[in-house]
Amino acid sequence: MYLAAGAVMAAYLVLCLLSVRRPVTKEVSGSPRFIYRMADFLYECAKARNLPLLNSRQVERDLEKLHPGEDKERLCRTYYVDKTAKSLLLCLAGTILGAVLCFRAGAGNRLEEGGQIRRGTYLEEEQEIILEEMSEQEVFRIKVSEQKLDREEAEALYRDFLAELTNLLPGKNPSLREITQDLILPEALEGYPFQVEWKSECPDFLSSSGKVKAVSCEEEFLLTAVVTYEDMEWQQDFPVRVTPCVLSEEDRKYREIEILLQQSEEDTRKEAVWILPKELDGTSLVWKQVVRDDSLLFWVAGLVTAAAVFFLKDKDLHGTLEKRKETLRREYSGIVQKIVLYLGAGMTIRGVFGKLAGEYQQARAAGASKDPVLEEILYTCRELQAGVTETVAYEHFGKRTGVQEYICLCTLLQQNLKKGTSTLLTRLREEADKAALEKLQSSRRRGEEAVTKLLVPMVMMLLVVMVMIMIPAFSSTTF
Repeated sequence: MYLAAGAVMAAYLVLCLLSVRRPVTKEVSGSPRFIYRMADFLYECAKARNLPLLNSRQVERDLEKLHPGEDKERLCRTYYVDKTAKSLLLCLAGTILGAVLCFRAGAGNRLEEGGQIRRGTYLEEEQEIILEEMSEQEVFRIKVSEQKLDREEAEALYRDFLAELTNLLPGKNPSLREITQDLILPEALEGYPFQVEWKSECPDFLSSSGKVKAVSCEEEFLLTAVVTYEDMEWQQDFPVRVTPCVLSEEDRKYREIEILLQQSEEDTRKEAVWILPKELDGTSLVWKQVVRDDSLLFWVAGLVTAAAVFFLKDKDLHGTLEKRKETLRREYSGIVQKIVLYLGAGMTIRGVFGKLAGEYQQARAAGASKDPVLEEILYTCRELQAGVTETVAYEHFGKRTGVQEYICLCTLLQQNLKKGTSTLLTRLREEADKAALEKLQSSRRRGEEAVTKLLVPMVMMLLVVMVMIMIPAFSSTTF
């Protein structure tokens, strides 16, 4: 993980040095300046080499349709630099997070060479580590206690402590008189200052750590808890009965290694170093600490997220364009009806476009939201004011929308300008009626789709209502 993180950071450092003198013309939301400079540098390099990742023709067409009249080069630069900066930032964050987790995972490794585990000082808390015995490939969870010094105790809490301890001892066993599984013998309980030392009258059947060994017949004996606090001491005896439990060879071996490991830990609590057992019944034991290390996972997740943001942003852009086209289709009927109304009042086609554009500008000045159709009409009026002929301006209007209905409307307007037909108003009225009918049918289709989407939650609600009705009915029924 450190190697991968180092390579990524080195690449970022090189990019930062290469782009340090680039001017920042735009502040990217959520991206530091150096990330934006690096993204701008990568865009220039990709453009010079004509790389498809940062030079897609589809993206150029989508941006041109979404922002008609604006500089295409500036739009492409802003779009690609923004999404590259976001991807670089995510990749950097994932790498740093992965390196930090890797460092934390390494700091948690307490197993030293020679099978030694160094204890913490008495100021540190008890830690649980995971050990793997390499030859048998067995995994054990073991608690490493700190170096013991004087312990404290609270006389007033002893009775409550003893009651809670009594309830905790059986573990998964029905009671202390019917023991087949390990007991829970804690050395301390949270919320109490007491320390407990356990003594088993028969360690061959029940160790002081609560591990139960296999027995051939029932065995009864005492389990003693010595509770201490400074110079005060209490002793409590618990009568226990261990009943036979058949263990497999694998479970028996696991129990023996676990007991040996626990006993070794208890025997060295006064020492600064705990030396792990070397063998069991003539079999060598090789240990390896199991440390959870999620650094690589987070690093890969950061890289995947950065790549997803980079590649899916083009899809989001195209989706925005498709939503815009759908909005244009929904507003087509209203635009045609307005054109018919103004033409019927004696206005020219150019005058109708100017009227619609003027009303839209006034509405925008009053705080109204953008309308894609009226934006295109406003852009067409500006083209006419710049000297573009009406025929060409209407043709551009249809192409910019990219919607078949507007292209047909513009074709109709162009034919009227070229041939001077007198049936324009009649044909536009027919087009308005046709558009209104299509809008009605489209609304019905959307309504049917909405009903279909609501079918699943409606069925789920019906099931909930049925359960609410049937449960009281069955509960009150007497047989």
